[in-house]
Amino acid sequence: MTNELHVGDPAPDFSLESDTGQKVSLKDFKGKKVILYFYPRDDTPGCTKEACSFRDSLGSIISKDAVVLGVSSDGINTHKKFKQKYSLNFPLLSDPDKEVSKAYSVYKLKNLYGIKHWGIERSTFLIGEEGKISKIWRKVKVDGHKDEVVQAL
Repeated sequence: MTNELHVGDPAPDFSLESDTGQKVSLKDFKGKKVILYFYPRDDTPGCTKEACSFRDSLGSIISKDAVVLGVSSDGINTHKKFKQKYSLNFPLLSDPDKEVSKAYSVYKLKNLYGIKHWGIERSTFLIGEEGKISKIWRKVKVDGHKDEVVQAL
């Protein structure tokens, strides 16, 4: 595991496969703000609500010269189905070996009803135009989260 990231730290670069099969790297977005959000699973209630809230706000996000990237450890086919089912309008990136999730310290030991398991802690990073982290939300509660993120842009 790596150390926790803080506001002002350089965002760890990555290159992950997207739902279209193309490689997407953080450095592709230099000069733009990046909303990088990590979520546990495709097509589950909280993750669907979060993805749809970003989908519905994409116009105002783009108008602030920002992009949205969703990351989970689900595979490309699951991402494609999830994206199609909810008409998601931003890339979903697959992190099957959890290397990027670990680099951002969001792969954690979780406790669900007394059962401990490893998984992605719902987290969002706002990365500035120069590639530095400008805001971090950990243990995100989906309701109202999109508004906090848009406001931070």
